[in-house]
Amino acid sequence: MPDQTDKQTFSDQEALDFHRLPLPGKVSMAPIKPMATQRDLSLAYSPGVAVPVRAIADNPDLAYDYTSKGNLVAVISNGTAILGLGNLGHMASKPVMEGKAVLFKRFADVDSFDVEVKTTDPDEFITVVKNIGDTWGGINLEDIKSPECFVIESELQDLLDIPVFHDDQHGTAIISTAGLINACHITGRRFEDVKMVLVGAGAAGLSSLSLMKSLGVRPENATVVDLHGVIYRGRTEGMDQWKSVHAIDTEKRTLAEAMVGADVVLGLSAKGAITPAMVASMAPRPIIFAMANPDPEITPEQVLAVRRDAIIATGRSDYVNQVNNVLAFPYLFRGALDVRARRINHEMKIACAHALAQLAREDVPDEVAVAYRGRKLKFGPDYIIPTPFDPRLIWYIPPFVAQAAMDTGVSRVPIDDMDEYRARLRERVDPSAALMQKISSAVRAAPNKRVVFAEGEESTVIRAAWAFKQAELGTPILLGREDLIRKNAAEAGLDFDAMGIEIVNARVSEMNDAYTDWLYEKLQRRGYLRRDVQRMINQDRNYFAAAMVARGQADAVVTGTTRNFNMVLKEIRRVLDVKDSLIGLSIVLAKGRTIFVADTSIHELPDAHELADIAIQAAATVRKLGRTPRVAFLSYSTFGNPPGERGDNVRAAIRILDAKGVDFEYEGEMPPDLALDPGQRANYPFMRLSRDANVLVMPALHSAAISTQLVQALGGATVIGPLLVGLEKSVQIVSLGASVSEIITAATFAAYEEAVSVAFEPDDTVEAPHPSKAAERSMAATAVPPTV
Repeated sequence: MPDQTDKQTFSDQEALDFHRLPLPGKVSMAPIKPMATQRDLSLAYSPGVAVPVRAIADNPDLAYDYTSKGNLVAVISNGTAILGLGNLGHMASKPVMEGKAVLFKRFADVDSFDVEVKTTDPDEFITVVKNIGDTWGGINLEDIKSPECFVIESELQDLLDIPVFHDDQHGTAIISTAGLINACHITGRRFEDVKMVLVGAGAAGLSSLSLMKSLGVRPENATVVDLHGVIYRGRTEGMDQWKSVHAIDTEKRTLAEAMVGADVVLGLSAKGAITPAMVASMAPRPIIFAMANPDPEITPEQVLAVRRDAIIATGRSDYVNQVNNVLAFPYLFRGALDVRARRINHEMKIACAHALAQLAREDVPDEVAVAYRGRKLKFGPDYIIPTPFDPRLIWYIPPFVAQAAMDTGVSRVPIDDMDEYRARLRERVDPSAALMQKISSAVRAAPNKRVVFAEGEESTVIRAAWAFKQAELGTPILLGREDLIRKNAAEAGLDFDAMGIEIVNARVSEMNDAYTDWLYEKLQRRGYLRRDVQRMINQDRNYFAAAMVARGQADAVVTGTTRNFNMVLKEIRRVLDVKDSLIGLSIVLAKGRTIFVADTSIHELPDAHELADIAIQAAATVRKLGRTPRVAFLSYSTFGNPPGERGDNVRAAIRILDAKGVDFEYEGEMPPDLALDPGQRANYPFMRLSRDANVLVMPALHSAAISTQLVQALGGATVIGPLLVGLEKSVQIVSLGASVSEIITAATFAAYEEAVSVAFEPDDTVEAPHPSKAAERSMAATAVPPTV
């Protein structure tokens, strides 16, 4: 449980400033089509817009093809139940609705805008939304009080042919159900046997209970308690048709009585509703979801003071196991929109809950730990629900939802290839996904590659090797002490015996003498004694790993997490020779472009011959990556204006390439805008580039490194690398303290370099990915939901 002194806090003024500055609000509109010329204007508006107008008039469904309807969701409220603040009016709800629209875009790339309806009359609200509903591909109802919300959602679902979803009900239900699936798994319970108490009979509580009952919780084992006490058959006070559905025959009348011997309590009521004494009376290993906001029914500290064996979830981000609706609604709508669903039905909600529960059992990426101040997350009592910043949510959850929509007949457009769909989902939020999918596909298609993970005792390296193996990218070999590797693997929840990952201890390997003899022969005339070489092989895993690939016992190496780049490179180069020019190549992915930048790690101030060699090596590598290289030599000057020494080097490099007769396009020297913007090139008709450059050769290492790091720091771009290119064997050196994802990427490129005999025709397209093991399990689980 996190130390509560570590909570994130902010003042009221800071909150107001966030929403006010630099511009009021949280959303704006950005056009997705060009508006630079008169022709653009004519196509976008009159007269060109008349063409899709007529087409849609003939067939309204074509609005999905010719407008943004298919990726557009409305967030609609009348402000009668804003957060935990109550009925404050429709305009007071606008900051919340704008926030919801931002979450749709941030987490699932769903376009959204808010609509605040000035009425508290359910019938009038329904009429307004019915008459404007066709504008969107889906409607998210928000902050509408109970019981009116039940009527509003139900009638709009019948009146409109698009998904209408009240998130306060169903979002909470889906997340809490996912959490309960895993809490029951950890405690060895079955839904059919669970004795449950619901505290709070509002929209979220009743919807949560209904979903859990549909998964096996028996009605007689579920007791609902509201302000008037237990809801029992025959009670008349404060009852309505939605509460009556959950009434049971019982002698219990108070919450305290209901909680005696209970396995689970769901709190969706108010601060302080549950007392420590009530928790103490529950069954062994109780499951306590105290989800009232902003303050839970009982705090985790109060629970743990009386029950150390409890599994606890709340609605707050400063405690573990946050029941956060952002885990469901963006991805639920993403899947529904992508099959043009007519509604979000019960089966789609169940599929979403199962997907979330299953994802929580997977190894957690390092990116999540960064978002949560370095806290390591592993499936167990303190981690039963995925976190909102898990990057896998976008491609893991929607396929479940989409498949359920297709299986139940509410989709208009089927998804024929779920693997390709998952690939497209990755690309929506990760610009590197398409490139990595192409590389990964080539690695899988080639004969199995053995990749040495030199720093095999490190937890991040162990997890990367595990993921590499699980994704069927090759056979990882971990260098290190077996007992320590297994210990660290067990702490990360990884079963090496089941996965069959190879471990090699360099100190006791039977190959030591052979590697020593071979390397001594190589280094003996460079001042090394045999005992020096023996010590290098026995005690330094980089030497041992490089010797493994040099002598054919492995295909590639990935290293660098515990030492700086230059030190590792010196060690590797004592074992492996340079085959071609040695360069560092970084890949920048931004705004739909893939740009290769060289040299970002080797040549500090390259001369003309080195610049030419860098261009040749970079172009060859880009071609191996399935792209047609177009090289631009960058400079502060444009074809000699203004003149300077670095520009002279570039011009000399151009002359060298002219003499060599290379088989790729190149030009220089020029600034970046001339290389990347076709509009800038009109003044230079002699330029030899047929299209925008995609390989940028920098005049010096510092300019290459600074430029790639700058675009990454500013945001909006993803940078991969620098990749090491030109050694006789494939080696990739990651940055000091690299994340699991970065190590996997480096290992994949290392394997790819050895698998390039699997040729691609040079173009600028990408391929669909091979499904990961997690993805395969995901789709299997969609067809046959996992048992609880």
